[in-house]
Amino acid sequence: MDPHLLRTFVTVAECGSFSAAASRLGYTQSAVSQHIAALESDLGTPLLRRRPVVPTAAGERLLEHAGPILLRLDAARADVRRTVADPPSTLTLAASPLATRSLATALAEVRRAYPGTETSLTVCGRDQVVAGIAAGTFTLGLVDGIATPTDPLNLTNAVQLRTTSVAHDALVVALPTTHPLARSGPGLSLGDLADARWIDAPDIAAPLATLRAAAGSDALRPAFTYYGTDLHTLLTLISSGHGLAVLPRSVVTPDLAAVSLTSPRLVHRTELLHGHLSDPAAEAVASALSDRE
Repeated sequence: MDPHLLRTFVTVAECGSFSAAASRLGYTQSAVSQHIAALESDLGTPLLRRRPVVPTAAGERLLEHAGPILLRLDAARADVRRTVADPPSTLTLAASPLATRSLATALAEVRRAYPGTETSLTVCGRDQVVAGIAAGTFTLGLVDGIATPTDPLNLTNAVQLRTTSVAHDALVVALPTTHPLARSGPGLSLGDLADARWIDAPDIAAPLATLRAAAGSDALRPAFTYYGTDLHTLLTLISSGHGLAVLPRSVVTPDLAAVSLTSPRLVHRTELLHGHLSDPAAEAVASALSDRE
């Protein structure tokens, strides 16, 4: 299976349009159509319906495989390039929104040791951080999430990334102080919240899909979904009564109630991600972050 054809297929499926995919990839629309036709011929089945442009059942199945395959190829390319490339002139960092809190002290130490180093920081979703590290777009990444107290974050099985625990925090249910559950004794379990009004903010709060898996229940469903990465906006939505969310205790402001999550036993973790490091400044940041916990 030609990975160029596979990447074209994924882009068309994401865009829902051959012309939009052609614009994103820098191809002609005719070339995109030829790529899809060649891939369908190779696999012996239609992968896309044309009006509207949506995957067939076979196309949906291929999409499940395509992400990990393309990520693995990007990671292999980046890993090989690291062995022959000169150290980058700019230290490129990426972090999920809540993971940025771990960076300030480490960067200050590196700035003192390597005063000429230029640094860039991209704040983005967790999946984008992982994909960017695998592809070599970023030198170092910080990503946060929830896990059991003894387990690392479950990031991806597609590639092997170097991970180091940086910080952990207790999880709480954040809700308005006027909420009936705001004074719920020693804490709350997810079972207590099956019928609650939830905000799903997958790039900031604990994603509801992850909480459902941890609780072994399909009952936790969003009343409001926030796809942004601004913590202040999420806290404002909670205080305004749009729903509750599970967050690390340290980020919940005093105007909200923060009730301990007692069951299942989960913690908020921040982990450092990277590939092979050849830049002394990057190694220094990694070392400073690794020494935090």
